[in-house]
Amino acid sequence: MKTEAYRKGRARADGVLVPKGSPKGKGEWSEASGVLVAVEITSFDSDTNQRDRVAKPDGYAAAGIPVYLLVDRDDCSIVVFNQPREGRYRHEEKLPFGAAVKLPEPVDITFDTEPLKEFVD
Repeated sequence: MKTEAYRKGRARADGVLVPKGSPKGKGEWSEASGVLVAVEITSFDSDTNQRDRVAKPDGYAAAGIPVYLLVDRDDCSIVVFNQPREGRYRHEEKLPFGAAVKLPEPVDITFDTEPLKEFVD
């Protein structure tokens, strides 16, 4: 998706949540408008981890994506970023794998992260 503040205006999230029918027919580098949640899962590469933790949240916030969800395999946690304003997320909550994680508006769902414990090395 296009994110002007990140890597030449392009970011490839590990996952996104969008309303039905969006961004249908708009190709790989579609606008970020309409994206409700961007999801990243940390890799074992330290450079990529830094991007997931610092550069991508700023890029997604600048693009106006309401929620950024970081699945951090290094410390077995979920970090929920929200309230994007002026290119930064103003709120961040970190919870351990196993917690019930509530994603704020406009998503407004809660999911159980207990199964994530099975995928940690």
